[in-house]
Amino acid sequence: MNIESIYQLFSENHNITTDSRNIQRGSIYVALCGERFDGNAFAAQAFEKGALYAIIDKKEYYIDHRTILVENTLEILQKLANFHRRKLGIPIIAITGTNGKTTTKELIRSVLLQQYSVCATQGNLNNHIGVPLTLLSMNSDTKIGVVEMGANHPKEIEQLCQIAEPNYGLITNIGKAHLEGFGGFQGVIKAKKELYDFLIDKGGTIFYNSDNGILSNLLHNTNVNSVSYGLNSGNYCRGRIMAVDPYLGINIKTVSGENEIENIQVKTQMVGEYNVENILAAFSVGLYFNIPLQKIQKAIEQYIPINHRSQLTNTEKNRLLLDYYNANPSSTEAAIINFLKLKGQHKVIVLGDMLELGEESEAEHTRILKILKDLKGIEVLLVGKYYKALATFYGFKAFLSFEELNAWLSDNPIDQSFILIKGSRGIQLEKIIEKL
Repeated sequence: MNIESIYQLFSENHNITTDSRNIQRGSIYVALCGERFDGNAFAAQAFEKGALYAIIDKKEYYIDHRTILVENTLEILQKLANFHRRKLGIPIIAITGTNGKTTTKELIRSVLLQQYSVCATQGNLNNHIGVPLTLLSMNSDTKIGVVEMGANHPKEIEQLCQIAEPNYGLITNIGKAHLEGFGGFQGVIKAKKELYDFLIDKGGTIFYNSDNGILSNLLHNTNVNSVSYGLNSGNYCRGRIMAVDPYLGINIKTVSGENEIENIQVKTQMVGEYNVENILAAFSVGLYFNIPLQKIQKAIEQYIPINHRSQLTNTEKNRLLLDYYNANPSSTEAAIINFLKLKGQHKVIVLGDMLELGEESEAEHTRILKILKDLKGIEVLLVGKYYKALATFYGFKAFLSFEELNAWLSDNPIDQSFILIKGSRGIQLEKIIEKL
């Protein structure tokens, strides 16, 4: 069965899933294979739950005429998504970067929803499977799509662009993350640049932070439609930080040629100066798509961070700044610097290892410890094998795992403190919250 025929089945049902646990009656099930599972084996179960069709790539799992046998189910999913994207013909905004992708995506979604029907990446489904599923979740009512793109190896952003074919895009920033997969920092730059390369080649529009030297240099001497934002004058949208403790307040003005729109004060529910660039990106996109300034202000001010990204919360004993969704050298340093600016009688910093740094792991963890050693009056607790190996030299308490830290907290409870919790997801720092 060719892609046009499969698309006809999809267009009649408008519901596709790769998870047999989430089957809805009348849906199409696509059987993907992973390192630890074979989706083909769940085709029969999908039919029992009400699926109309199951797309498989192993003939031994063929059941009857409802089973569509293809050579590669992942390729079919991606081709189907691209076919659907072309049929829709709507603006697609692609977002990638080392830090702030999901926050920027959510802010842009919130802003665009003030005036358009928007479909955006759910959670962080931003890979070779998540991007196609995001595209396939769009329908004829969708006016703008916002697609987050993640990568930890070269050519992945390029592939995602070929699937989503964005007209617009932005790179939030480029930092030291996934160095193991990219082969070093220059590899990260080259990989993120794949979004710019696609947009430049296709005549798309790029939103960029002109304060970021790396991003500005990538666009130097290129013939590209661009919209700049930042803290400096001359940008399409520029901001000035007015408050940081605990929530971010910004003065924003927009510039269009010689015309300036009156300043607007934005009082956010977000923590961290590093969110300024994410907010300015959302303002720029909103203004570009002709959303009134006051509506953009409303969307930004009503946005509340979730999923443990710079999320401020209070327990019965302490105040917590939860930022343990992910961690890399640049985001960890930014989190520490921001935390130091916030008021709190007794401060504690809990850091978990930064993963996937490859040969740079020891050097980058050492650099963070050198920042911490000069802090006065702040208790530091470290978790993970990299910090554990280095902590003794710097005189910090360190634990190999969250279990070890929890055991220590049982005997040494922390009370009436302001605590920053930052680490890679693999360290599972969320499992220490009940002790705090």
